[in-house]
Amino acid sequence: MSTTTWKPHEAHGDLATAKKNDLPESVFAFPHQRKEPLTDASHVRNAVARFDQVKDVSDEDRELAFANIMKAAKHYGVKMEEKSWRELDKKPHTKNPAH
Repeated sequence: MSTTTWKPHEAHGDLATAKKNDLPESVFAFPHQRKEPLTDASHVRNAVARFDQVKDVSDEDRELAFANIMKAAKHYGVKMEEKSWRELDKKPHTKNPAH
């Protein structure tokens, strides 16, 4: 598993674009792309649900994002059964016409 970059942050709830732009990279599942903020349990669940829809990222990016999601899920008490990002990719949680 990848080393995580995720760290808890005081911002929670609805994140307007301006507020999201002010967040540090360490709160995102995909920190380099600044995709999928993990600022509370709801955002963690959304990141899991949309994982298969994130475009223009490498397998290494997905590995890091999954590790970050797992760490945030544990912190916020979100139960996850998946052990690998590939499990999210195989059984998408959202309607994606590519599947």
